[in-house]
Amino acid sequence: MATLPHDNNIDTRILAQIFNNTVATYKFYWFVSILDLVVKDGKRKISFWEIIIGIIAEAWYPIHYFRISFGKSDSLYDQIIKIQALLDIPIDVDKEVLKRKIIANIENTEVKSLLRVFALNVPYRFLSPWINYTIDNEVVERSKRFENNCLYAINGESVEINPIWISYLNEHYLIMRDFTFWNLTLFLQKRNPNVPDLSSKLIKPIQRNSLIKQRNFWDQYIDIKGTIECIYTAKRLIKREYDLDHFVPWSFVSHNLLWNLLPADGGINSSKSNNIPELSLYLKPFARIHKSAIETIYNVNPSNKLLEDYLTLYYSIPDFVHLSDEEFYDIFKNTISPLVQIAENMGFKYWRCKT
Repeated sequence: MATLPHDNNIDTRILAQIFNNTVATYKFYWFVSILDLVVKDGKRKISFWEIIIGIIAEAWYPIHYFRISFGKSDSLYDQIIKIQALLDIPIDVDKEVLKRKIIANIENTEVKSLLRVFALNVPYRFLSPWINYTIDNEVVERSKRFENNCLYAINGESVEINPIWISYLNEHYLIMRDFTFWNLTLFLQKRNPNVPDLSSKLIKPIQRNSLIKQRNFWDQYIDIKGTIECIYTAKRLIKREYDLDHFVPWSFVSHNLLWNLLPADGGINSSKSNNIPELSLYLKPFARIHKSAIETIYNVNPSNKLLEDYLTLYYSIPDFVHLSDEEFYDIFKNTISPLVQIAENMGFKYWRCKT
């Protein structure tokens, strides 16, 4: 059981039990949404709909961008996909813009129907660590007395935060969020055992890491070779006039290791997006260029730090450089093919260049 900051007025041992016996993600996102509304917006009385809109906004990114599976017992994934299609919302929409869009359409019958599922059980069963669940009406009545110092009282389709909790939530807001996402990661890892770096895929980063060092690597290679051929379009690429493409989508691998990056024609990133390249067409030329690149850079500068990225594929850079073409390709194939298969199982689509 996780240890939370002590408080003389609150039994934090009960709080630490809120995610026990959880079969879906609703409770995690319900609590995070309440935290944000209380701490960031200063809310004390909150409608179910405000909380639910916060749930949709928080779960939007891992569902749409990373295709994280929430499990068979969870309808949040399906409801968010339907809301996106119904309201034609871009998948990379800003969180606050998303909230405003849903609020503006909250009286739409179809939208309300999609959201209502989260108002049926979650508000009542979330209180089970404080109030043993029997039926909704009994939970409502007992919550109004703030039984066992429960987090909130339920009144119709709204909750009222227990005053005794306000200072605690404000003081320990970041700890509460970390506690929730840590538990959510443990929950989702069981349903996504092969997904790399799952914890980083639950919250949209403010910005992606720079690729300056990786571009310098490929610029140095092009300096030596003169040009490089795009494996997708066959166009000749020159220094500084190319895009860096994540061969296996960043939204799946969530890293910028050099072995997954390659210069590509400028329009490819927008058309390829976060789709998977057809391995039968592109894996061999992808591996071939990487072999040429690391041989070239190693011969010029064997201490180049970026070469260490390849150590996740092979135990020794000097030995890796001297593999035969077939052995080198097999290393890439044995690394990338399983990743692509998992990504396909998660819903990532295959892509080939149409030019």
